[in-house]
Amino acid sequence: MAFPLGKRLFLCSVLTELGAAGKVEIQAMKHDIQQIQASTFDGIIGKFRDSAVSSLWFFEEDNPADQKFLDEYNKVATEMKGMAKVTAISCTEFANFCEKQGVKETPTVMIYPPNPVPAFKIEGQLEQKPIAGKLAKFMPEKVTKLTKENADTFLSSHPSEPKLLLFSNKKSVPTMWKALSVDTVFKRTVKFGFISEDETDIVQRFKVKKFPTVIMQRGAKGETKETYKGELKFMALKDFINPYAESGMGDKMAGPAGGKEETMEEAKPWLVQEVPELTLKSHKDVCFKGEGLCVIYLKDGEAAQADIDMLTGLSKKFTSQLSDR
Repeated sequence: MAFPLGKRLFLCSVLTELGAAGKVEIQAMKHDIQQIQASTFDGIIGKFRDSAVSSLWFFEEDNPADQKFLDEYNKVATEMKGMAKVTAISCTEFANFCEKQGVKETPTVMIYPPNPVPAFKIEGQLEQKPIAGKLAKFMPEKVTKLTKENADTFLSSHPSEPKLLLFSNKKSVPTMWKALSVDTVFKRTVKFGFISEDETDIVQRFKVKKFPTVIMQRGAKGETKETYKGELKFMALKDFINPYAESGMGDKMAGPAGGKEETMEEAKPWLVQEVPELTLKSHKDVCFKGEGLCVIYLKDGEAAQADIDMLTGLSKKFTSQLSDR
């Protein structure tokens, strides 16, 4: 049957709108979901199972329930952008793959945690909060929780690697901080620490007055301490860290008697301590090698932060007068 031009245009428009409304379409410019194919599953999800967590939504393109779920799942992708892979695959196009994955109905969301935890299906309501919560729960991390006992070791080791410190009034490490610590580059070149407000010695040492606060310590002796002023969001923090990450490769030196290679910062931590402790191992580097005046502070027991602050102030006050002596 032939239609006049005006009616044909109207009919095409209606059919186009119905087609768009009746099909799941993930658009790169509109959605943060990464759509994959059966052939790319291993390259995007499978080979990263040792170090990352991912989610995968199985959908039928013409299923109304999947069409309704698209916007909800995209909220997860936006929340976790850069931190976890939030992906989707069409079971209309890759039916055999979905069947092999045990998918019997859609929408279905599978979580792929780091090995050896097996992949599992999310049960119950498929909503943003529980899906994002599962991704956060299985997020790997390389974050050190600092205490009075381990802070000096953490801060003095590997001085060529920047230290990122998150001071928080929360008890647990946030997902964003975990994700930054296992970034492909950062996990090799940057150290991440987490300090609860209860660790008052460390809080006072860095003169932190509000929470959360992010401070970067860098320099051969940890002399540069920069407070982050931007938004506490994953991508903004990543941009802040990036310029300093490439230099984070520790210098190497041979161990005693040609033994195991060790990093310079592991061999001589006193070289990067604000006020180094004088010991049998450190005495030559700290005081008795080269020229100059060495001031030794004697105390029965461990030096308190107030002692450290006093000695640091004294050093800054007299360094210029003593530097050539």
